[in-house]
Amino acid sequence: MSASTSRTPARILLVEDSPADVRLTQEVLDEAGFAYELFVAGDGEVAMQMLYDPARHTGGTSPDIVLLDLNLPRKSGREVLAEIKANTALRRIPVLILSTSAAESDVTGCYDDHANCYLTKPVDWSEFVGLAKALRDFWFGYAVLPPRLSGSTAAP
Repeated sequence: MSASTSRTPARILLVEDSPADVRLTQEVLDEAGFAYELFVAGDGEVAMQMLYDPARHTGGTSPDIVLLDLNLPRKSGREVLAEIKANTALRRIPVLILSTSAAESDVTGCYDDHANCYLTKPVDWSEFVGLAKALRDFWFGYAVLPPRLSGSTAAP
């Protein structure tokens, strides 16, 4: 039995400030046959509010994974990543960086801050769909994810 059997639909927090990229990500997830609930935060501050109070912002429980862009207003993706990984209640949520940047400093910096994965956004539609299928298969098929948090999680 796969891990996804007991967790469908996947609960994904997408932290992305570009409405066009949010729409594109939704279309790619749909095309990949993903069963998901998508919660969107348009900046780093809103993302942290959603994670600290899932009962109010994401329907009662935390997301299974966070797809995190790096270039965000108000609080950068690196700051969001560091805050998640510094919080004992949140650090178990896998954070996958999804960025257009392939700069070595961004990649190593994110792994230094304990990102679970660093992905460069594909520019080709079929490659992006393939990436979504790989995410679905790995994170919601093979990986065993931690239990979802419910209620409020105290801010540090």
